[in-house]
Amino acid sequence: MTGQGSHSGVGVIAALAEATNAHDIDAFVALFAKDYDSRQPAHPDRAFRGNEQVRANWSEVFAGVPDFHADVLATAVNDDAVWSEWRWRGTHADGSRLDMAGVIIFGVRAERIAWARLYVEPVDQNGEGIEAVVRDMSGRS
Repeated sequence: MTGQGSHSGVGVIAALAEATNAHDIDAFVALFAKDYDSRQPAHPDRAFRGNEQVRANWSEVFAGVPDFHADVLATAVNDDAVWSEWRWRGTHADGSRLDMAGVIIFGVRAERIAWARLYVEPVDQNGEGIEAVVRDMSGRS
């Protein structure tokens, strides 16, 4: 892992977490390049480009989950890519809980997030266990 100064990729991700937890949409969006490219490989229909869509998406999240909180659990750097593990929690307006966990790989260019690949999913506390997943993967369910 490289240094964690404010000019490093890790510093950009730390600033992103700080803006997220402050619900500071202007500081949040300022961390993204205008031509930001977002992909969710497990959900290809969610791909988009541009930091204005970032503003629209996260304004909605902050409004709908007023106590939204993000924790960065780990980071690692490889060239211009920052691999990060996240946990997102909060309470929706209807009282239901938001609990998501996963990995985001960020590409950082000129102290801005140029691209990201998101692998963040809802935490399933009531799943059927590893055996059920293996049965589904093997086609023997």
